[in-house]
Amino acid sequence: MNLDKKVTGIILAGGKSSRMGSEKGLLLFENTSFIKHISNALQPLIDELIIVSNNPQYDKFKGRRVPDIIPDSGPIAGLHAGLLHSKTENNLVLSCDVPLITTTLLQKLLPQKKEDYDAIIFESKQQTIPLIAMYKKQCAEKCAQFLANGEKRLRKLISELNTKTITILEEEHFFVSNINTPEDLKIITNGVNH
Repeated sequence: MNLDKKVTGIILAGGKSSRMGSEKGLLLFENTSFIKHISNALQPLIDELIIVSNNPQYDKFKGRRVPDIIPDSGPIAGLHAGLLHSKTENNLVLSCDVPLITTTLLQKLLPQKKEDYDAIIFESKQQTIPLIAMYKKQCAEKCAQFLANGEKRLRKLISELNTKTITILEEEHFFVSNINTPEDLKIITNGVNH
């Protein structure tokens, strides 16, 4: 593991969680909050953790909480705030609803050499996963342009960045699952116990 890389972990926890009905990052899976599962996976790879959220309940977690700079503007606003507050070029950015993510998987996103990409993102089942990705700090500028134009679609942002895509194995798909609804939570709870 190459630990001399300076990397910031950024967890986006500012979503509305409308489908779940409660704050996703604070939900429990195996008696541990989603946010804690994610920060545990990030910890061996990062120097600092930033949690982007307006909710002071996240202050109890190890990490620095920062609010969205441009409120109610979706994940691009969260990415923008996290990158602006980051002190490092490389940033592992995750949404707060991927509690199954592992350190081993995240390690694949770290640039292997002096790679000149704005972002390194996973792809699984022909879908890119822009909220489990490595973003360079310079992407904050592009986020600001998008937000100024009222554009909130993260995939649109990705299409305009110089991006490297890493396809993950079929058996790894489970680890990148978004847990958006109470049904999703039931599935993983049952799945992990079997």
